[in-house]
Amino acid sequence: MRVRLNGSSTELDDGTTLTAIVQRYGRGERGIAVALNGEVVARSRWNDVELTEGDRVEVLGAIGGGQREREPWTIHSY
Repeated sequence: MRVRLNGSSTELDDGTTLTAIVQRYGRGERGIAVALNGEVVARSRWNDVELTEGDRVEVLGAIGGGQREREPWTIHSY
C-alpha cells in the first residue's frame, strides 16, 4: 500500500502498524509523537493502529535545547 510518511510517498506492506513505522523510521520512542491523518495518536494505541492506503503519517520529535526563553523546544519531522 502507498501512504504519505512525513510528506513523502512511501510503499509499505499491508497491515503495517504505527509501532512498525516508529521502529523503522523513528529515533526510538522517547520524545516521539505520531499523527495519523492530522490527529495525534496516543502511544498506547500505536501497536493497534494499522495503516491503510492513502493514510498520511507524521513522525515528530521534540528536540530540547536552545537559548530562547520563549521556545524551550522545537518540533522536527523525521
